[in-house]
Amino acid sequence: MCGICGYISKNSITLEQLKEMNDTMYHRGPDDSGEEIYEMSGGRQVGFAQRRLSILDLSELGHQPMHSVDKRVSVVYNGEIYNYRELKEELADYPFLSNCDTEVIIAAYLKWGIRCVERFNGMFAIALYDRETQDVYLVRDRIGKKPLYYRYEDENLVFASELKPIMKCPGFAGEIEQRVLSRYLFQQYINAPESIYRNVYKVEPGSVLRFSGGNIKTWKYWDVKKVYHRAQKDRIEDYREAKERLKDLLQKSVKARMIADVPLGAFLSGGYDSSLVTAIAQECSEDPVKTFSIGFHEEKYNEAKYAKAVADYLGTDHTELYIGEQDMLGLVESIPKYYDEPFADSSEIATMMVSKLARDHVTVALSGDGGDEFFCGYNVYDNVSKAQRLDKLGGMVHGLCGLPGFKQAHLEDRLPFKVRVIAGNRERESKTQFGAGNYPVVARAMVKALPEGEEAFPIHYPVESGYGVGNWQIRRMLLDMDTYLPGDILCKVDRASMKYSLEARCPILDVDVMELSYRIPHEFKYAGGDKKHILKDIAYDYIPKDLLDRPKVGFGVPLDKWLRGPLREQLLDYSSYDFLERQNIFDATYVSDMIGQYIETGDAGPATGANYSKLVWSFFVFQQWYQTYRN
Repeated sequence: MCGICGYISKNSITLEQLKEMNDTMYHRGPDDSGEEIYEMSGGRQVGFAQRRLSILDLSELGHQPMHSVDKRVSVVYNGEIYNYRELKEELADYPFLSNCDTEVIIAAYLKWGIRCVERFNGMFAIALYDRETQDVYLVRDRIGKKPLYYRYEDENLVFASELKPIMKCPGFAGEIEQRVLSRYLFQQYINAPESIYRNVYKVEPGSVLRFSGGNIKTWKYWDVKKVYHRAQKDRIEDYREAKERLKDLLQKSVKARMIADVPLGAFLSGGYDSSLVTAIAQECSEDPVKTFSIGFHEEKYNEAKYAKAVADYLGTDHTELYIGEQDMLGLVESIPKYYDEPFADSSEIATMMVSKLARDHVTVALSGDGGDEFFCGYNVYDNVSKAQRLDKLGGMVHGLCGLPGFKQAHLEDRLPFKVRVIAGNRERESKTQFGAGNYPVVARAMVKALPEGEEAFPIHYPVESGYGVGNWQIRRMLLDMDTYLPGDILCKVDRASMKYSLEARCPILDVDVMELSYRIPHEFKYAGGDKKHILKDIAYDYIPKDLLDRPKVGFGVPLDKWLRGPLREQLLDYSSYDFLERQNIFDATYVSDMIGQYIETGDAGPATGANYSKLVWSFFVFQQWYQTYRN
């Protein structure tokens, strides 16, 4: 686990400047660093740099940049290739010098070309320079576990695991991409390929970028919808067979992720996913697995007691830490430093705290991420199923509300909120993305009008027909795999864990597990309203049902209380008319009035009847980021 950065440029960038870029990611790799510059055709130079967190082969032989024996290929890389030992056996003719997976990447490329990435099972962001072809490749893992940004301007390319090295690179303009702001305010994250800056992008999950002769080309080697439809042609119709295959692959996946030359543990919330991963890890281990949980003094948010009950049953070496509001508030100021573009999923705070707790004892932690998206676990999937059943009725109500008599009497305003949501859900490309009241309207209104000829990105993702799936639940799950999972969940865990130089590994996001999930019929996942049915069934093989079967809680942050309490003065400063006018990003009149109304009542305007804390938190986090990097 590391951080990487570099460039391909005709402009002069010194080794010292490359080192300064690299050192902005010290937290991602405190154990070692390397920076090198190479000559390239066309008057260009290639700079490669890496900060290393040593996990496999702790010796100097794992130092990066790493080169092939014949010096043809150079690589910097962040992540883990879990099947590197099996690949190494297939590459036995290569004269390996180390026992680390980085060298396997080099040998695999020399034998199979860039399509070698299709053989890698792991989480990775790779930069590779081939001196023979004069090509540079950037590669990101299938589901986007590891981040990879790039800036491409005037035939020059700069890349990095985080935005900080790109900001530090000479010539960086730092123009904010205002077209993405209303979407960010609503979604609370910025999904690939966009970033907060113009001309700076994220390599999309499952993608390759090739730089050749000053031009770039990108393509996907693993695409959610294509892999899903291919797998559906070979469905496993027998439930027992599906369960046995899934259980077997989960066992193999967890075992592969327990390979490390440093101490390893697991996050344990007491929910199904983390409990199942921990149970399998304990089954594979001769010693008690170290497990970690965060507890809250507020009973309605506290899952620590459930995690402890699971830990006691499994016999793990369990550590828990109870935290209060002040503990969490103390981390708010650090958000922009480690999430170096605006990111407003408030559960990042608790994720940072459990990561810090784990890092005091281990260097690698297993997590249960991916279970909800691949096995239908979120509550929104219940709502999506109901909405599909009521969609035709909603269309009729929508039609009636458009009649002159209904309009004149304002009868639509008298309908129950849920009825209005179903009736208003008429956009074909975003059928599963309904709800949230006036949030989309307010998010658009907050951002200043764009220059003529520019148009804001849609707040919802207008892509749903492209999935070619009639079942709304499945469609929403696939959408979440393309957006919410990599853009929010995996980003959150990566930055929170790497803040403390902790590597987080996700067994459920193993490529074989993901692809098998596409072969499992949906009714095995959502069985009579029972979400994650088949995954729960496997968990019950390890842990009694009464220890797991309870409503989902999740990490809770009292945003409304904070924003109208201890963060009130800071929020007022961020939303003052004079500050907003100088900033020239938001509509100063609208936002200053809206925030003032929110602070007084919790609403964004008269008679809205809704609490706008999440939207205001997105605004607060943006302004905090702006003060850190752009002011």
